[in-house]
Amino acid sequence: MKRLVISLIALLNCAAFDWSDVKTPAPGPTQSIGFYSAGCIQGARPLPFDGVGYEAIRISRNRYWGQPVTLQFIETLGARMHAAGQAPLLIGDIGQPRGGPAPTGHASHQDGLDADIWFERQAGPRLAPTEREHPRLRSLVRDDMSIDDGVFGPQHVQLLKVAAEMPHLDRLFVNRWIKARLCHTVTGDRSWLRKLVPWYGHDAHFHVRLYCPPGNPQCQPQADYARDDGCGAALDWWLQQPPVVFPADDVPPTKPYRPKLPAACAAILHAPSQDLPVTMTGK
Repeated sequence: MKRLVISLIALLNCAAFDWSDVKTPAPGPTQSIGFYSAGCIQGARPLPFDGVGYEAIRISRNRYWGQPVTLQFIETLGARMHAAGQAPLLIGDIGQPRGGPAPTGHASHQDGLDADIWFERQAGPRLAPTEREHPRLRSLVRDDMSIDDGVFGPQHVQLLKVAAEMPHLDRLFVNRWIKARLCHTVTGDRSWLRKLVPWYGHDAHFHVRLYCPPGNPQCQPQADYARDDGCGAALDWWLQQPPVVFPADDVPPTKPYRPKLPAACAAILHAPSQDLPVTMTGK
């Protein structure tokens, strides 16, 4: 009976424990487990808050954890845009210390292989800590109906092209009107447009999704998509959909997203803490 009572108490404690309550990663070698929108991560690594060509924002959300390949992607993209003379990228959510579903903002970003990169850039000094929590983040789209040419410019096209052509990228989610503008204006080599996949929202930021890395047998890849540039019937369908207005991504949904996770994620959630130093500056 005593063992039964102890087991029931442990079960109740587990039920009350949420992924966003865990502030540090699970120990062990880095492993992505499950799917992008139904998974977790062991041994997640933190993105340095400052690096060449980028700076992290909304740090208080504690969603700057991911796979080493994800952090390398961000650092490489930042360095390439810096070399091209562009202002630093603003890096948003990657994932929680152990992945899993977040209380606000995302259904995905659960296995350390997703990252949000904002279109907004600000030349000059890096943002102060307080400014990083609530920076100006303008949309490139007017009311989900057309491109805002007062904000959209060649630097955004260059950024998306460089990101789309980088290794390890599975796909890159953008707003349908951004995809449409590029489909209508890009000349020459258009093969990189295939990587840009229309999705709801994604008007002020784009969302990179990387392939499952080698040596991660429990990572579930996403199904492949069309091999053309994506500027035909698939885009036409998106453009025919009615406008959609999303609530702010810091507002909790009325019904939290709680997918069925792989069984291995229970051990990840309740594993002892792994304390890792988080640095302000990267390379």
